[in-house]
Amino acid sequence: MERTARAAAEFGDAGDAVDDAAAAVFGVNRTDLRLIGALRDGPLSAGRLAAAVQLSPAAATTAIQRLVARGHLTREPDPVDRRRAVVALTSQAMRIIEQVYGPLVEAARVTLARWSAAELGLIADFLERGRAMQLAEAERIRAMAGGAVSSRR
Repeated sequence: MERTARAAAEFGDAGDAVDDAAAAVFGVNRTDLRLIGALRDGPLSAGRLAAAVQLSPAAATTAIQRLVARGHLTREPDPVDRRRAVVALTSQAMRIIEQVYGPLVEAARVTLARWSAAELGLIADFLERGRAMQLAEAERIRAMAGGAVSSRR
């Protein structure tokens, strides 16, 4: 059990190292990288983006402005509701995402090909349960700080 817990923690640390390196390539901080990541599946309203990365609307607006200035995001009025803004990745950001994460995805496929379908099911179960546990603990810890924010990640 200790080996598994240590390996899981080290896996998380390795993910942090990847995020740090990706943020450096984008020339942004880790919070801004979270916004970029939240937009990989398509545009979001500014409010939904803020909720997705657990930022206040004011903090998200500041981050969006930084990312627009760096050429990573566009922010335009929502065609359905002009009072809202829709935020999307630029083609420049999409190119960087492909350069950074494309090889990572391929390396993950090669690594995962070592295991059988049954073993991959067990790994997926461990990761899904571990994610749920981590998010629940994050909520508990936020509540201790008096700033409980609902988790959406």
